[in-house]
Amino acid sequence: MLPSFIPYQVEDCYSVLKTMKAVYFLAAFVLLGLASKLASASDPSPLQDFCIAVNDAKNVFINGKLCKDPKLATPEDFLFSGLNIPGNTSNQVRSMVTPAIVSGLNTFGISLVRIDFAPYVGLNPLHTHPRATEILVVVQGTLYVGFVTSNPDNRLFTKVLYPGDVFVFPLGLIHFQFNIGHTNAVAFAALSSQNPGVVTIANAVFGSDADINPDVLAKAFQLDKNIVNQLQSRFWSDNDNRN
Repeated sequence: MLPSFIPYQVEDCYSVLKTMKAVYFLAAFVLLGLASKLASASDPSPLQDFCIAVNDAKNVFINGKLCKDPKLATPEDFLFSGLNIPGNTSNQVRSMVTPAIVSGLNTFGISLVRIDFAPYVGLNPLHTHPRATEILVVVQGTLYVGFVTSNPDNRLFTKVLYPGDVFVFPLGLIHFQFNIGHTNAVAFAALSSQNPGVVTIANAVFGSDADINPDVLAKAFQLDKNIVNQLQSRFWSDNDNRN
């Protein structure tokens, strides 16, 4: 005959096993959440040495885009020439963004642009990159730059940059660059995504296709509806690849 305390020991072991199972499940859930967060922090890692993006459907090496057979890759696939050429700043914001178009960047999770600013009035207006952090270096001129943190703080971080200075704009936050000098300004920016995306705030709000209901904007910005209508009628298109 088994001792009377045996059932209680079995019941206690069962409870311990249930608790351990719950702990393991919780730990696995937390690790999965962390892994998902890390996985979404940048572009997916490439599965091969490189993937030269092409439009020819006959190529079969696919990793995000159709890719050239690596055996057919050439040095030119990794080269872009022209970032030494000033961009045309004859536009409403008096700045121009010139991206480096390199087929060999496909799947590497990086991109590079040159930004030119006309004297004093050159502005890269308020915008965000939904998929990238940006690091900017000034090589000529003087730039007033900044970004605003998310709700509820909405803190403004600004700095005046001179040649050789570097500034970081965190992923997804609204930021800007403005030439406050009396000469042309030039900066180069690297972004942590092959396709960082760009949302120019004023364009998106007042120049959307189709227009946002003026009543919505008037209420959101505490403006007279006539002013909203005027703003919607004058905003530029978002086709100048602001970065």
